[in-house]
Amino acid sequence: MELTKLLDGIGFYQTTELIQGIEVENVEMDSRKVKPGSLFVCIEGYTVDGHDYLEQAIKNGAVAAVVCKDVQIDSNIPLIQVKDTGRALAMLTATYYDYPTTKFPLIGVTGTNGKTTTTYLLDTIFEKQQKKSGVIGSIQVKIGDETFPVINTTPDALALNRIFHQMQEKEVDQVIMEVSSHALDMGRVFGCDYDIAIFTNLSQDHLDYHKDMDDYLRAKSLLFSGLGNDYHPDKKKYAIINEDDSSSDLLKRSTAQQVLTYSCKQDADIRANNIVLSPAGVAFDLVTPIGTTHIKTHLIGMFNVYNMLAAAGAAIASGVKLEVIKEALEDIKGVDGRFEPINEGQDFSVIVDFAHTPDSLENVLQTSREFAKRKVYVVIGCGGDRDRKKRPLMADVAVKYADHALFTSDNPRTEDPVQILQDMTGHLADNEATYEVIVDRTEAIKHAVQLAQKDDIILIAGKGHETYQVIGKTKYDFDDRQIAREAIREKGE
Repeated sequence: MELTKLLDGIGFYQTTELIQGIEVENVEMDSRKVKPGSLFVCIEGYTVDGHDYLEQAIKNGAVAAVVCKDVQIDSNIPLIQVKDTGRALAMLTATYYDYPTTKFPLIGVTGTNGKTTTTYLLDTIFEKQQKKSGVIGSIQVKIGDETFPVINTTPDALALNRIFHQMQEKEVDQVIMEVSSHALDMGRVFGCDYDIAIFTNLSQDHLDYHKDMDDYLRAKSLLFSGLGNDYHPDKKKYAIINEDDSSSDLLKRSTAQQVLTYSCKQDADIRANNIVLSPAGVAFDLVTPIGTTHIKTHLIGMFNVYNMLAAAGAAIASGVKLEVIKEALEDIKGVDGRFEPINEGQDFSVIVDFAHTPDSLENVLQTSREFAKRKVYVVIGCGGDRDRKKRPLMADVAVKYADHALFTSDNPRTEDPVQILQDMTGHLADNEATYEVIVDRTEAIKHAVQLAQKDDIILIAGKGHETYQVIGKTKYDFDDRQIAREAIREKGE
């Protein structure tokens, strides 16, 4: 694509050299990935500034660069100066890939908990409707039957537009994606043309990034205001909002589009009535604007009822028939790392879950408590370089709902794991019958398995689907599910 045409998407900029006749072969923000013909965009990150790598990008073949500060280079390639290179990156990549999100319906799911499960419920629903869907989330990127690894819950604008373009080339009918508050606040999803926005819930998390809960909610609201102001008969847009969450009123006021509410407790457009919880799953009457049907599913817990209502709301807004929704919800067995049972023939239960906030931990422990015949054990930690304020709250939930809590490392990152555990437990009463601290996560899981007797439940929380542990700045192979299986087999032997 010609550089002048590509820059039309930005609007106002200044340049140091003539830019006519320059062909751009691709757009990059990582100097190591630059090749001959690249346009290099200098992004100022938290730890790395792309401007510092401009000379390297030029050596690798960049034909032009987008900057937002004055830089001196020993080359005559054009420097295109803008106020905000992050915003420019979204505009440039949307232009370069020909505005891919205008080519298919796009659903965004935001909230503290339930994003991943809701996206996978929708994927199953669209599959039952014989539509090819793409999914972008914290576990992976999925295009039809193909899967690819992902680094962030919501990738940056460059990676997103590449993924969207790939999905378009593979002729997907529908895309569903998780949208984190970081992505909304940092502009990673600028340019995404959402058709449906889903809000699951809001509880304390990410206060290492957001200054307070109001700021956290403000970031979430950007997804709903981003649905736009216009009403086009061929492109109707919807907001699907959890009426039982106290944040719902603000989010409803944040969008000009039609709102569908869902609830388990009060009147709403989509409701779950006559809910029956059991260790084998949940059953309820799904009441919707297009009819009522009975749902009996393998998914466990009240939190999954909310996830199913959210998915049902988006599916109804997408024109899916009620019988297709019912078939999909009743067929799905579960999502990796979300209340996932680990079964090696033992006579006690082991469950792995991603719960890493006070609210989500409370949800899964309450669910475990409801079905427990004997004791409930929980293995839990808190990640380093993340929201410190939630650490004592996590410990409070653990000792409140579990018979015995084992506090251990999660992803300590650059923090001292012992200090993280002190932050969690320093305020607790010294009662070894209620909790103990085992820094090594493998040892904590093995100890919980050794303690468990017939009909006990062990909940291993915090990491879920993750197959790594971050210590310092290094990722090491680590999978709670695999460690638990090995511990169970060792105990059996």
